[in-house]
Amino acid sequence: MRKQKNETIVLKKGKQEIQLDYSELRKAVLVLRAINHKLRQRMINLLEENGSMTVTDIYVKLRLEQSVASQHLAILRRAGVVVTQRQGKYIYYSLNKDRLEQISGLIEELAA
Repeated sequence: MRKQKNETIVLKKGKQEIQLDYSELRKAVLVLRAINHKLRQRMINLLEENGSMTVTDIYVKLRLEQSVASQHLAILRRAGVVVTQRQGKYIYYSLNKDRLEQISGLIEELAA
């Protein structure tokens, strides 16, 4: 059975009930799946250290094939973990810190 997009899911933790919006939960799952990969975690750490980088900078630093780096960056971009900014012929990738804070808050709420 598919859940409706506006449905609320109630989780019970002892006597406490936590209400979660189903669509927000699905978005969080997408992000968690995206960041639950060692190579993508290395990319996130690299972007954290350097601010913004091109795909060339990333694949050279991580010693990857360009296509592999691009595929993993696309996954992170679809999940909203990274954002892009075009400057001339170059596309710079950087972390979407607001999105990461949202997901961190949701994880803390669930773990509490």
